[in-house]
Amino acid sequence: MPDGRRTQALSGRFRLSGQYWSVSSRTRSWAALWTVYIIWGSTYLGIELAGETIPPLFAVAMRFLAAAALMLGFTVWRRGVHVLRVAPRELASCAVVGTLLPCANGLLFVAERHVPTGVASLIMGSVPLWVVLLRTATRDRPAFASLAGVLVGFGGLALVVRPTGGAPLWSVLLVLLSAAMWATGSFLSSRLPMPRDSFAATSYEMLVGGLILLPIALATSHPHFSDFSGRSIGGWLYLVSFGSVIGYTAYVWLLENVPVGKVVTYTYVNPVVAVALGAIILHEAITPTIVAGAALVLVCVALVVRRESIPPESEAIGAGAADT
Repeated sequence: MPDGRRTQALSGRFRLSGQYWSVSSRTRSWAALWTVYIIWGSTYLGIELAGETIPPLFAVAMRFLAAAALMLGFTVWRRGVHVLRVAPRELASCAVVGTLLPCANGLLFVAERHVPTGVASLIMGSVPLWVVLLRTATRDRPAFASLAGVLVGFGGLALVVRPTGGAPLWSVLLVLLSAAMWATGSFLSSRLPMPRDSFAATSYEMLVGGLILLPIALATSHPHFSDFSGRSIGGWLYLVSFGSVIGYTAYVWLLENVPVGKVVTYTYVNPVVAVALGAIILHEAITPTIVAGAALVLVCVALVVRRESIPPESEAIGAGAADT
């Protein structure tokens, strides 16, 4: 981007009908925040739609490969090709994290064929609780209030995990494993030597994840494009464009311009959006047990997020981030 255009973008000015218009920092902050709220909360619905007729592992593998290609192109255009040059140990770290995060997303794709999107989003919303457990296991000492929040939050999670709506127990536990893997990958990403540029790091992570999942998908399924419905293709395109590229771009901008405490509020807003969309569009049932468990999980996640100085990358959760 030429210097003049970059200055214009950073100053919040844009040209429309021959005139320059300015956008306040507060307006841009809330626009980006609501973008993350809505898009990342709606990716659970996108996963459900894409997995209706597309084999789940094939869908997630192609999603990450396509998103990686778009993100690499965007990174080169926006920040220059030099940011893609990383040290071997940084590339190795991206490979480790890229194995955990996209594979966790792959498990979510498989599980959502049986688990309601609202339940899946609430379980994935527990990632900050898992991060606190990992910190404790590595002899870090979170605040007592955070540990208490973890205990109560997992009590709420136990209510949510109870098989509901005909979902088999193994599929619900698969979502739980996905959340644990996502937390592990996020936890390691804050401790391993990663590329300085977050866009470059995410591009490599998605590329590695897609390359690992694609041969597994081809070996375990036989995708035929003629079998893919328009609804599934639309869901897949939404995940690639909005979930992985637009959502993450807004998220990175927020991390660079807005206090982290405000940014990470998406960890307890996304499940609310996912539950609402599941009920409205997919007519998923919301039982009193789910409401009680969801309340405990979300309150405790909010408590942990506000009490702990967890690195922003460790807060990246759910289907849209790896999407981080």
